[in-house]
Amino acid sequence: MNPVVKEKKTLFGKENYLLGKRKKDGKKVWLEAGSFDCGWYWGFGYVEIYNHIYSDINEHTHFYSLFLEKDLYNSYINYFKVQVLSEKEIWQLLELMKSFYTMQEYAETVGRGGAHITTNPCSKIIQNLEEQNRINEFVIPAIMQAVYNLLEPQKREVKI
Repeated sequence: MNPVVKEKKTLFGKENYLLGKRKKDGKKVWLEAGSFDCGWYWGFGYVEIYNHIYSDINEHTHFYSLFLEKDLYNSYINYFKVQVLSEKEIWQLLELMKSFYTMQEYAETVGRGGAHITTNPCSKIIQNLEEQNRINEFVIPAIMQAVYNLLEPQKREVKI
């Protein structure tokens, strides 16, 4: 049984999905829906805390730095006082988010022909715009949709 009910709110033109309530202060923590920005970059994985009337963002950070750079599952469960996901769903979310970040980096690498630190002498064999398009048009959107499906509030039929 989940101690907090799944919620979704549209804030600042984007859907936001409740992850849970933060342990240190009980504030609700939201994952903002992603977008493909500037024709080359995925804006996804933004974790936000809003003011009490949802008119401004009080805190903004990244899912990756909160949970994936550390001890994954333990980082996740220790951050929250309560969360909306079951243990199995938390593992699924962590898998999906890590897959998103891996695919994002891969798409950028094959698009640029390297890591973008300096000119890569192997750029001609690394660059693959078809593969970049496949990742950006199909793989990443599918991963993001799976995240939304996991966090989506359950629609319940009300009998009267």
